[in-house]
Amino acid sequence: MKPDIDSLTPATIVDFIGSIFDRRGDEEYLGEPVNMGQHMLQGATIAEQNDQPEEIIVGALLHDIGHFTSEFGTFAMTDTEDRHHEDAGAEVLERFFPSVITDCVRYHVAAKRYLCATRPEYFRRLSEASVHSLNLQGGPMDQGEVAAFEALPNFEQIIAVRYLDDAGKRPDMKTPDYWHFAPMVQRMVDRHMEAQRASA
Repeated sequence: MKPDIDSLTPATIVDFIGSIFDRRGDEEYLGEPVNMGQHMLQGATIAEQNDQPEEIIVGALLHDIGHFTSEFGTFAMTDTEDRHHEDAGAEVLERFFPSVITDCVRYHVAAKRYLCATRPEYFRRLSEASVHSLNLQGGPMDQGEVAAFEALPNFEQIIAVRYLDDAGKRPDMKTPDYWHFAPMVQRMVDRHMEAQRASA
């Protein structure tokens, strides 16, 4: 069921996301060898291990949150239509997080389409589930879409999170839980709220 996002506040959003990880993190992830929670935590952990900026770590942590918050439910290998989880995730986060975070969520599917169009070796590395979802999501971008995507203000961060998305599928990888990253998530919320107050 779609959450009541209107009731969320900057003081409750971090714990709300944590409750999703705690309650639903063990749900199947698109036919991959890891569950949903492991997938997102692995991306964030890899980013942290490689000394990536906090915005990249949090973007990787939250990129697939829409699989839990979409009113259309989660992706399955039997799907014949896209569920637009990237839009569902961005809708929940955009009131509380800097645009770089929400753009990494909103455009991580587009980033896959972009990389498939511009880097042939990238497509060859996709998992079976990722190829299936790519076909539902419109396939590789055309030239006009590529140009528009490259013009996005957070293009480089979006691509970085996309590669972390693809890396977070290791069945034997150990990671900390969501609460290890929660202070970092809160810092991103605080940064956004401070920027909003400054521009008011």
